[in-house]
Amino acid sequence: MERLKATYLIETPHNVEKAAAVLAGEQSSGTFVAVPGETDELKARFAARVEQIERLDEVPEPSLPGERVGNSAFTRARVTVSWSIENFGFNVPALMSTIQGNLYELRQFTGLKLDDFELPESYADHFKGPAFGLAGTKKLAGVEAGRPMIGTIIKPSVGLTPEYTADLVKTLAETGIDFVKDDELMTSTANSPFAVRVEKIMAVINDFAQKTGKKVMYAFNITGDLDTMKANYETVLNAGGMCAMVSINSVGWTGVKSICDWGALSIHGHRNGWGMLNRHPLLGINFPAYSKLWRLAGVDQLHVNGIKNKFWESDDSVVRSIKACLTPFLNNDAILPVVSSGQWGGQAFETYARTQTTELLYMAGGGIMAHPSGPEGGVRALRQAWTGAVDGYTLEETAAMYQEFGESVEKFGKGG
Repeated sequence: MERLKATYLIETPHNVEKAAAVLAGEQSSGTFVAVPGETDELKARFAARVEQIERLDEVPEPSLPGERVGNSAFTRARVTVSWSIENFGFNVPALMSTIQGNLYELRQFTGLKLDDFELPESYADHFKGPAFGLAGTKKLAGVEAGRPMIGTIIKPSVGLTPEYTADLVKTLAETGIDFVKDDELMTSTANSPFAVRVEKIMAVINDFAQKTGKKVMYAFNITGDLDTMKANYETVLNAGGMCAMVSINSVGWTGVKSICDWGALSIHGHRNGWGMLNRHPLLGINFPAYSKLWRLAGVDQLHVNGIKNKFWESDDSVVRSIKACLTPFLNNDAILPVVSSGQWGGQAFETYARTQTTELLYMAGGGIMAHPSGPEGGVRALRQAWTGAVDGYTLEETAAMYQEFGESVEKFGKGG
């Protein structure tokens, strides 16, 4: 029988083998005490198995509240556990309950984090994955090979009228921007009803496309209950839009899959709330596992933070996240990594050096809007930065070559 394998980073004051066995038991056929019915035959078929244990190091103090065993140190290890897919079939919420359910509360652990998992190939027959993915999304946006999509976020996040927002989108379209999105805080507000905002913005985008042949991709935030999202989705589609944004942690896996299954718009997965799931090094979930769950749902684009970002996440974590999005998974080659958070052209050089890819959406809010030469200068500066990075020039050399990027360095690279 096919099996799912999940890898965890753990910390425990107990014997590592015994602690791992508790995890496997709790998340399959066992409980805290032997019970009638838990036969050897049942366990052979349905019990989880500890497949591998790799000890890492020991620490004198626990990372999280939990048991102490005398004066024992706390051992950290990488543990792989497997389950027969008979336990949950192709029911992903049940799968999620299995690999990241009550195990976080087990007293035997003072640290536990789901790092990654592997699925049998049979899942490809039951989940079609993203409708567009990376390649389809870039094609929709008319972005040629060899460069990233360049995007921005409407700021202020809330408070702008539909008319003001549409005027801003018109300005951005004229700069050559590829992508614009609502902020995650903007859905439908008192002064910017969703349907009105879509109407005003898409009138600008459609008019610009008719005149120039370039249609800017705008990600409208359709987040809400399922009925609201369905109505918002249809509003975007009927207006000629190409993309819908969803706050995936707020909506949940089943709701996001329903949206993705409609299949006509590229789905931009915003991961707000990510820090709640990931910020502690030994609690929650790491991005490789997280991204696979959303790829099963069908998300086409997924936020990964950015190099030298304004938040807490390390550059190593960001690089790993970008690579996770670009790694083939089941029947999907790649989804679009969305690089954002305090970005301007200056981070393009290390981003490219560490990932060797332009297959991403590179978004700058203030890095475009606050450019000394205005949004047009901001968009040009980002394109220039990526051209310089890909062609092997340094930041300093690129700044000397291009006026707009040079202005960016003066503004953002020196604390301006």
